[in-house]
Amino acid sequence: MAVFLLFFALVTVMGFLASRWRRADDAAHLHEWGLGGRNFGTWVTWFLLGGDLYTAYTFVAVPAAVYAVGAAGFFAVPYTIIAYPLVFLFLPRLWSVSRVHGYVTPADFVRGRYGSRGLSVAVALTGILATMPYIALQLVGIQAVLDTLGVGGSGNWFVRDLPLFVAFGVLAAYTYSAGLRAPALIAFVKDALVYVVIVVAVVYIPLRLGGYGSVFAAAARKFAAPGPHGGPGGSLLLGAPGQWTYATLAFGSALALFMYPHTVTGVLASGSRGTVRRNMAILPAYSLVLGLLALLGFLAIAAGVGAGVPGFNSQLAVPQLFAQMFPSWFTGVAFAAIGIGALVPAAIMSIAAANLFTRNVYREFLRPDATPAEETKVAKLASLLVKVGALAFVLVMDKQAAINFQLLGGLWILQTAVALVAGLFTRWFHRWALLAGWAVGMAYGTWTAWGIASPATRHFGGNSAEVPGLGETGYIGLTAFVLNLAVAAVLTPVLRALRAPEGADETVRADYSAEAGDEAVERAPQPAAAH
Repeated sequence: MAVFLLFFALVTVMGFLASRWRRADDAAHLHEWGLGGRNFGTWVTWFLLGGDLYTAYTFVAVPAAVYAVGAAGFFAVPYTIIAYPLVFLFLPRLWSVSRVHGYVTPADFVRGRYGSRGLSVAVALTGILATMPYIALQLVGIQAVLDTLGVGGSGNWFVRDLPLFVAFGVLAAYTYSAGLRAPALIAFVKDALVYVVIVVAVVYIPLRLGGYGSVFAAAARKFAAPGPHGGPGGSLLLGAPGQWTYATLAFGSALALFMYPHTVTGVLASGSRGTVRRNMAILPAYSLVLGLLALLGFLAIAAGVGAGVPGFNSQLAVPQLFAQMFPSWFTGVAFAAIGIGALVPAAIMSIAAANLFTRNVYREFLRPDATPAEETKVAKLASLLVKVGALAFVLVMDKQAAINFQLLGGLWILQTAVALVAGLFTRWFHRWALLAGWAVGMAYGTWTAWGIASPATRHFGGNSAEVPGLGETGYIGLTAFVLNLAVAAVLTPVLRALRAPEGADETVRADYSAEAGDEAVERAPQPAAAH
């Protein structure tokens, strides 16, 4: 507990001091509070994106999935490997055009590219919707650590959740004060802790358990035994029936990863196009860590975590593994890695959602003449409201429901990919066709996910269903994305034949290859002056 509190105090102080780090001449601009001044270099961006993408939920949920089902839980490893070559193709273009025109959010780009307020607000609201349960699950990660530490968990609801309230309050305070600079600075501590804990865990714990041969043998025995609901409890190797699901889930998740507003925020905070490209080349180092992280699920099985406990929550497998196998002082270090691993992405996510609301809802529809200072003030308040909503989500809803709702996050955010990614390369799609495709993808995906039951819940009980026309079970988000793309492709020539208004494109080809120092970048408008 002492070690955990020490690290928590350290990052709290760093969070508040971050407002003085790279201090802006005029902080009353959204690109200063919400994008850290757009001048982060390669290493700051690397730590920021790493802290943004690899969250407490990743630390807890990936090994939890491996603990529960075995091989199928490793889908997160190939999807992060696939993602970086894909986004290497389009993220530098997004950085360039956003820098030239002062765009702060992906919805800003959609507004400028297609001249469509409707499509822009659809992208913005989808981003906020997909981010909310993701923030909630960072708080779930903190709560899992606090419960394992024995803090809270008993008494009335206020006493039980008081430590979570305190963590939430600290997070809200330094995010409000320092904006994106706070998680960018704290990410150095978070990522260092994660690397240390993972390396120690995958070396030290197997030595105590008799080596990896014993670990895999224990996992094989567990998965060979009948599961709690009949049938095998999992598998060390993925069988043929699950391969299509595995492949579509990995590919769909890879497409969705950099559609999330918080990942785009980290990219747009970079100081140059080259910084973005270098980060896409070196960020796969985190995929190695993720592969090692997934092995913790097998280590928890071999250590007997949860054995014989009816209805054991696999999300607690890693915290309990650490508490059981490490000396108490290093358990504090490991729990700090999970806790801080929740604070960093939660801060970035709330900032990204606040940017979307401020730029693409408040300024677009409520106060078109808002000053830069007013935009920044509204964004700060919106970030607090987003965190309050996420906290309410955690306190009111069943944790299993929260986890299942998070599965919808990837499904929803993937429906913005057609408008965003296609727009970076071509203006062929009609704006109304893109809006119709988005609506079809959202409706199909949400309705299909609603109809999936599991032993824990009647609705939103999974992320895969039969693909229409194929007879195979696949990731719902990818099926919805294909429908989205098909509708947009079919309706575009129809709308052109009907001479439907196209909307004005405020970008030109040279904008997509602009680099820091170019004349177009140097004379870029302030965000408050851009659409």
